[in-house]
Amino acid sequence: MAKAAAGKKASPVKKVKKGGKGKDPNAPKRAMSAFFFWMQENRDRIKKPGMGVADVAKAAGVEWGKLTDKSKWEKKAADDKKRYEVEIANYKKTQQ
Repeated sequence: MAKAAAGKKASPVKKVKKGGKGKDPNAPKRAMSAFFFWMQENRDRIKKPGMGVADVAKAAGVEWGKLTDKSKWEKKAADDKKRYEVEIANYKKTQQ
């Protein structure tokens, strides 16, 4: 008689997504937030050997929260948002 696997559950059946449209590769990239601009500049300083992506993000979030002057990165984010708005408007015109 075969032994039943103790403590193992049967794997659930994966559901297949239906419908929906995929992302257009020609669509403009979304605007980055001030945090992501700051993160680009500071990732190498924050990252330590053995840290995973989530650990780096958590450490960066703590530092970002303590930061008092965020105007440099907020300006970059505002400029990027304007860039995105112009590009998405042009993209939508070409799609019609």
